[in-house]
Amino acid sequence: MGTDMGTGNGNGHGNDGASARLMKLFEAHRLTPTQRRIAHSLVRRAADAPFLSSVEVAELAGVSQPSVTRFAVALGFDGYPALRRHLREVAPVGASGGEPTDTYNEYQEAVHAEIENLRHLAALLADPEPVARAGALLAASRPLVVLGLRAAGAQAGGFAYFAAKVHPDVRLLTEGGTMLADRIDAAVRAGASTLLCFALPRHPREVVDALAYAKAAGLTVVTVADSAFAPVAAHSDLLLPAAVGTGLAFDTACAPMLLGRVLLEAMCDGLPDAQARLEEFDARAAERGLFVD
Repeated sequence: MGTDMGTGNGNGHGNDGASARLMKLFEAHRLTPTQRRIAHSLVRRAADAPFLSSVEVAELAGVSQPSVTRFAVALGFDGYPALRRHLREVAPVGASGGEPTDTYNEYQEAVHAEIENLRHLAALLADPEPVARAGALLAASRPLVVLGLRAAGAQAGGFAYFAAKVHPDVRLLTEGGTMLADRIDAAVRAGASTLLCFALPRHPREVVDALAYAKAAGLTVVTVADSAFAPVAAHSDLLLPAAVGTGLAFDTACAPMLLGRVLLEAMCDGLPDAQARLEEFDARAAERGLFVD
């Protein structure tokens, strides 16, 4: 779940506290997309949640009843009855039958969670040394290997697209399989010294294996991950954390994307001809009429 799902706007109905208690319970666990749907539904009906049957919760969330049971187990309870008993124990007196909660809707909650993630990233960047060190490593690698599988493929691809405008040799790896190690070997033979990895949940085993292989091959591994405790941490020489948003059924990655752009900026600082390359690209793009604006 997210780190800031919103707890209302001071409407005085008394349900904001119930929503906050539910969010505190849910956000401490890594939930699947289906389980998040259930959690969101319960948060929206926070006042009624302690009194809903598993069938009612399933209908409310649009999932199966066994999914509700698995949701309760994922939270550490023996089953849904145990979860409901817990909710009743912590529910305030008179919680049932209250007016609808005038809180943020789920889309607003997701945006507020991402804003909180960006604030946390800004706080981490108060010390620019790790990013500067990463930028120097990326700039010095010829070629530069950029890895991102599954959910992280978009982040890796976005970084590689812009990096190729200023870096002379960027090699993007977004497909796993038996060829992945071959491509790492080829990059090492060509002189690569650094691999940049974007690693986002759910973390594919292939990414962990690929980073272990890259380090064994002599590459320095710089990783952008959702947490300093991500499974890839053990195989990273320099890990830069940027939290993902989990307020929707599928993760959002605003902070990792922004951190990738910050790394691009830091890499450009280590490439003396970066500005000249950009100006050359702009001139050629104008000659070709590449863009309409």
